[in-house]
Amino acid sequence: MPAPTPAATHVNTGPAGMLALPSRREDAANRQRAKNAAAAPIVPTKVPWLAVGVFVAIAFVGAWLVAMPLWISGEGLAHPLFGLLAPAMMFTPALATLVVVLWVRRPASIPRSLGLSPIRPAGRTWLFIALAFVFFTALPFLAMLLGHALGLIRVDLVDLSGVQAVIDALNETAGGEAVPIDASVVVVMTLISLPFLTALNSVAAFGEEIGWRGWLLPALRPLGTVWALVASGAIWGLWHAPLILLGYNYQRTDLLGLLAMVAFCVLTGVVIGWMRLRSASVWPAVIAHGAINTATTQFLIFADADSLADDQGIWGSLLGWPGWILLAATILVLVITRQLWKQPEPGLTLAESRV
Repeated sequence: MPAPTPAATHVNTGPAGMLALPSRREDAANRQRAKNAAAAPIVPTKVPWLAVGVFVAIAFVGAWLVAMPLWISGEGLAHPLFGLLAPAMMFTPALATLVVVLWVRRPASIPRSLGLSPIRPAGRTWLFIALAFVFFTALPFLAMLLGHALGLIRVDLVDLSGVQAVIDALNETAGGEAVPIDASVVVVMTLISLPFLTALNSVAAFGEEIGWRGWLLPALRPLGTVWALVASGAIWGLWHAPLILLGYNYQRTDLLGLLAMVAFCVLTGVVIGWMRLRSASVWPAVIAHGAINTATTQFLIFADADSLADDQGIWGSLLGWPGWILLAATILVLVITRQLWKQPEPGLTLAESRV
């Protein structure tokens, strides 16, 4: 996206061509244009393939090294340190980003190139953060309802047998007397906790998003918006291989499980990537990723208890056909409305970016 020189300013003309002083908003926009010009190019004019190669190598090798204890022990996902290793693996893209921006291809402004700043226009940034939270919190539940309609999973919103199964499992783990907990109370607590759990999960999600949507997506942007979104999503999906091939998410340890994860990440990555490009900020992508990691697992309690015990039930959730259908429909809406290609400069509104 072309940027004016730091000295460029925009003024209004009054009646009879008389010059009018710029408004406070125009002054702020001019200052942002000057900062963008000083940090140019924020989006590279051509793909920095060397940097992309280094980034991918560090992220992938780092992921395998972190997950290696799961493979060497033979315990896989049952390894006692899985709960620590999986979140640690999420920070390997952040490590790759750090290496690339400091030693391989250092931008004039690291925060601006990664979408960490500026927050201006604050209204747009917060709007997309809210949109990311609401959309990706509701999407897993909508996917389950669609999966129920398609006969792929059974949702029990009346007897809440899935919730009761979770309660019974917790009581059995405790080994003592059963604690009387009403299933409806668990549902209310789950819904109330979603924003807080999303905020917590967004900390780990930041480790991924600063890499995938913060650095990689803009680096691939010269390929064109669509190709950049698809390529970054595919790389994101393949990066999950150390866990997916152990049966994570899809309960499969073969190529089909990995391909399913790639398909999910491409579709999800297009929507999250659009939020990143449309807002010129990485923060909506961080919240979106955190919301996915939270709601996808939390809403499983609304499934029928037998569906939870059935490994095939995952194909009726967000990770399977219903999720793919809803994500594809969302992308279709973005394409039809041409929202997919609206990308402002950092710190500027769409209108200000066109001046």
